[in-house]
Amino acid sequence: MVIFMYEQKQLRKLEHSPTLNTVIMVENLLKNMKESIIKVAEIKKKLPRKINHNTLKTILEYLEESNKIAVTMKGITWIHNTNPKLKKLVSSGLEL
Repeated sequence: MVIFMYEQKQLRKLEHSPTLNTVIMVENLLKNMKESIIKVAEIKKKLPRKINHNTLKTILEYLEESNKIAVTMKGITWIHNTNPKLKKLVSSGLEL
């Protein structure tokens, strides 16, 4: 019974799988926002087209799992940094 419920949950999750364009749209909004923290409702308002709430949740889960955003009680913030100097410092273990 538990396995069947798990499979149903996975199928429901697939119903709201976002397209690559939608993921990129949300990612670009978060990456280029002026504020340091934004709430989910504000994300929905600022997107150029409407998005299903469950689809947005799926995108935010993906971005959090891939360490591109941090989700806190205050809201969501972009944390992914592509600065090569920062990557070098982190890899060499230099303490800041």
